[in-house]
Amino acid sequence: MDFNAFKQLVIDCCEKAGITEYELYYQAGSSISVDTFRHSINEFSSSRTGGVCFRCIVGGKMGYASTEELSPAQAMAIVTKAADSAALLESEEQVFLGEGGQEYAPLCTTPYGLPTTEELIAVTLQMQEKLYAANPAVIDGCQANGIVEQCEIAICNSRGLDLQYSNHVSGLVALGVVSDGKEMANDYQIKLGKLDEIDTDALAKKAVDGAIAGLGGEPAPTGQYPVVFDPDAMSALLSTFSGIFSSEAAQKGLSQLGGKEGEQIASEIVTLVDDPFHKENPMPINFDAEGSPTYKKNIIENGRLCTLLYNLKTAAVAGKATTGNASKSGYDAAVGVRPFTMFIAPGKVSEAELLSEIDHGVYIHSLGGLHAGANPISGDFSLQSAGFMIENGVRTRAVKSFTVAGNFYQLLKDITAIADNCTLPMAMGMTAFGAPSVRVDGLSIAGK
Repeated sequence: MDFNAFKQLVIDCCEKAGITEYELYYQAGSSISVDTFRHSINEFSSSRTGGVCFRCIVGGKMGYASTEELSPAQAMAIVTKAADSAALLESEEQVFLGEGGQEYAPLCTTPYGLPTTEELIAVTLQMQEKLYAANPAVIDGCQANGIVEQCEIAICNSRGLDLQYSNHVSGLVALGVVSDGKEMANDYQIKLGKLDEIDTDALAKKAVDGAIAGLGGEPAPTGQYPVVFDPDAMSALLSTFSGIFSSEAAQKGLSQLGGKEGEQIASEIVTLVDDPFHKENPMPINFDAEGSPTYKKNIIENGRLCTLLYNLKTAAVAGKATTGNASKSGYDAAVGVRPFTMFIAPGKVSEAELLSEIDHGVYIHSLGGLHAGANPISGDFSLQSAGFMIENGVRTRAVKSFTVAGNFYQLLKDITAIADNCTLPMAMGMTAFGAPSVRVDGLSIAGK
């Protein structure tokens, strides 16, 4: 049974049960993945997941029930279970459903045909051979991965919401592994889009060149330096600490930004944006998990915290309007808060110009241990790093196996320059993070 037929059954069941406040949320997805090893396919997987979550308000309480099976029996079952669960709740929390009749920005996407399984396998094998041919230093262990993902979301409720969304993405992952006879290094690159339009030669070269850059080098000297994070490293750091901009985290005491909207929390050159329609986001969407319209917003503008990210519940607690950032990690998950495409706005100087002002510093292009070495509540981080020394305004010798330490809240204040090379590392889902190269003064380096 398709979702629309199931939806009508649920509506009929609600009418029979006298339930007048309800919502049905549907999420489904499918994926195909092909992996290589040496010169052949060593893994193939195909899956489809999804289901519906039904919410209803009975006696001022919100009850929930979910199912993966779209059938007449389950339509009645989830309505009954949700109503029963509402009757058992003792919580006095306010409950919310989205309102219909709202305006939504048009989605400017260019759909493309997805590859067949045979085409996906052929392109992935071709990608693998390009990795081996990219450089004599490439060794066994390099891998190519071909990916196809499809996503469907629908929300309808008793207040007039009736929204549907579908999208898909395909892409390639190239993992280059190299050796100089003494040590090995690796790097990976992702490119999304129509497979026959992806430059596999360029993708292989970028992955292998990144791996070769990791060969050699020794730990950076211990001390305090101006540090330049390249776009990938800064994006990874932003992703790790992105939760501090959630109103839900702030209201639970898990972010230090609670009550600081309108205050200066960063350097005046910092603007942080959340844009659901960013041109490099493969899954743009014009409504959130509660059916509220999504829109581009500055979270930080010229160093001032303009807004945290809100859903209906957290906005009501704060006496504000939702920012359209409600999220669900799955069809049966609780409603939370997340960004769509969060990125630091680019500056007006090139990376070379940014580096030219540094006599002695460290350039970081790789960060490790982001989960174990970062505390999103306190903002403290101590992370394994790799990159280059900066000497007399240029990148010089490679350095690795050193630790960069600091505090993310303070880091935002200590940003002294932002380059114009903002990039968005590829991500398969609806959340992505991006940044340009960023200079931060006074970070601690622990090396040799």
